[in-house]
Amino acid sequence: MPTAMKFLVNCSSSDYSYPNSGVNWVEVALASDSLIFSNGSDVVVDGAAIPTEFQLTQAGIIKSVSEQVVPHYFLADVSSNLLQEIHNAGNKNKRYVFAFYFDGATASEPVLELWDNDDMDTVDLVSLGGDDPTASWWRGIVTTDGLPGGTNWVGSKLAGASSTHYLELNNGNGALDEAGTLYCNLKIVCPANFSEAAADKPVLVVKYTTA
Repeated sequence: MPTAMKFLVNCSSSDYSYPNSGVNWVEVALASDSLIFSNGSDVVVDGAAIPTEFQLTQAGIIKSVSEQVVPHYFLADVSSNLLQEIHNAGNKNKRYVFAFYFDGATASEPVLELWDNDDMDTVDLVSLGGDDPTASWWRGIVTTDGLPGGTNWVGSKLAGASSTHYLELNNGNGALDEAGTLYCNLKIVCPANFSEAAADKPVLVVKYTTA
């Protein structure tokens, strides 16, 4: 059987690897669940029902004269119709936040990319830089081998598959020779005085090959 992958998010404040009895690791249902990045509100909050598009808009980041890091990251868990906050995501020195579990060896190093849609051929969305990956709002950092290195970590700007704009989840160490779990942290940094409003829905893609 080809190697399969599980995508999991840490919905507790504890920073321990998967699996661990002290951490609420939740598997993302790839066909239905989604990630929500928000300024938060009374209804866009941990444990609340999955919000409407209007409620999400009301809880969006407001344009500012200074750069802003999105403060709240959630899993929209469709099976329970609840938001579960990913407490350690974002501008925090946390290692075990987003996990990718592989049940066997891979033939290539798994990489994480962001695209406009499932076609994986454009990065035109506002938050992906409007076809300019160097202007992407998305930041990612691989934490498979250690902590990000502090709060306000820099990471890589993520958009598409051009050089330096994706994450090598095994930290550049190549394919997996056995089952294992790889980790990263993500955040969104809104530029100062951004000119376009958007309710972007980019697609996170993990690419790898199997023997």
